[in-house]
Amino acid sequence: MTGSTEHSTTPAACCDAGADPAPAAPRLWTVDEHLADVLSAVGPLPAIELQLLDAQGCRLDEDVVADGDLPPFDNSSMDGYALRTADTTGATDAYPSVLSVVGDIAAGAGELPRVGPGQAARIMTGAPLPPGARAVAPVEWTDGGTGTGVAAAAMTAPVPDEEVRVLRPVADGAHIRRRGSDVAAGTKVLEAGTRLGPTQLGLLAAIGRATVKVRPRPRVVVLSTGSELVQPGEPVGPGQIADSNSFTLTAAAQEAGAIAYRVGAVPDDAERLRAVLEDQLGRADLIVTSGGVSVGAYDVVKEVFETYGGMDFRKLRMQPGKPQGFGRIGGASGVPLLALPGNPVSAYISFELFVRPVIRTMLGAADVHRPVVRALCPTALRSPAGRRQFLRGRYSAADGTVEPVGGAESHLVGALARADCLITVPEDVTDLPAGSAVDVVLLDS
Repeated sequence: MTGSTEHSTTPAACCDAGADPAPAAPRLWTVDEHLADVLSAVGPLPAIELQLLDAQGCRLDEDVVADGDLPPFDNSSMDGYALRTADTTGATDAYPSVLSVVGDIAAGAGELPRVGPGQAARIMTGAPLPPGARAVAPVEWTDGGTGTGVAAAAMTAPVPDEEVRVLRPVADGAHIRRRGSDVAAGTKVLEAGTRLGPTQLGLLAAIGRATVKVRPRPRVVVLSTGSELVQPGEPVGPGQIADSNSFTLTAAAQEAGAIAYRVGAVPDDAERLRAVLEDQLGRADLIVTSGGVSVGAYDVVKEVFETYGGMDFRKLRMQPGKPQGFGRIGGASGVPLLALPGNPVSAYISFELFVRPVIRTMLGAADVHRPVVRALCPTALRSPAGRRQFLRGRYSAADGTVEPVGGAESHLVGALARADCLITVPEDVTDLPAGSAVDVVLLDS
């Protein structure tokens, strides 16, 4: 985080003897400069060891190698009969192979009967293959021990000295899950950086891991500022509006992979804001605020944040979202804080451009940024000089086109809700004719 300001001096200002120097214009940061400055000040959170279910959504900080085979033993993939395949050669419905049943093997069985010539063992799905057996005949290929010669649809209850009729030949290895056929001992099953979802957690459990070393999900505290804000569902008085930003930004933080805490709206009162911040610092890896970063007379955010030191409020060459704030509360080792504009569209676009990459960086993700594609825009576009404009749009992957949704104003939440992308118009472009190619930031990817 640089927090630096560039100044320029003109000859007229230097030669005007006796006059106070004209104040230098504040530096206007580009979007890329601000993003680089923000990301240079954050990194992945320190790795911790977590129980499996607590690690959902986190990214591995280690390669995971299987200590043993999966499956750990040869087992049956069907309900049926474990047997020697030589005993079924030439078996038909008319001339079945008649085998003596020497035992029953359920899943989890310890002691196993040996299968010899002319013998079979009743076996259930997942049960270990007994010694001597070379394959499993599904129960549908047998009479199920009924003595009728008719293929059985299900296993019958155990009967002493039972015989089973096998009605077709069984090939060597049929219906057996071999030891290590899924994962062999010593195999790397998951790489560092892998995001842990349900299937990955299931694999870890299957190979016997109870805990795993991960980069934790960052805890993000979200709050809105402004005395005009009321909670949704409450009566809206004159000059008041419902607080939508805290809901939008909290949901966006969760979608980015964070554990998000919505604090809600804080009025324009310095002591109240300071008290809320002090209360939230203990559970925050990142704080995100909206509102109070412009030059309004009642914007207390700057006043409060500047008392902590390490905060920088700046203006960017972008529309919407020109005013931005960034720094740490509590010095160089304190909690990072991003202060976003209060207009709903400005707040959301600022989140996508700056906050989401911070969350993804803290997670240790490789894909920090949203994907960007090129698309043709059938509509002519206009943009203010010197600003990178982000228009809301709808992208069609089928034909590679994008259409603007709503206007450029920063309060149009209805249009924002219909958009699935941002159309980018560069700083040095003011007019784009219909059919021009533009960069499109995909929001649903």
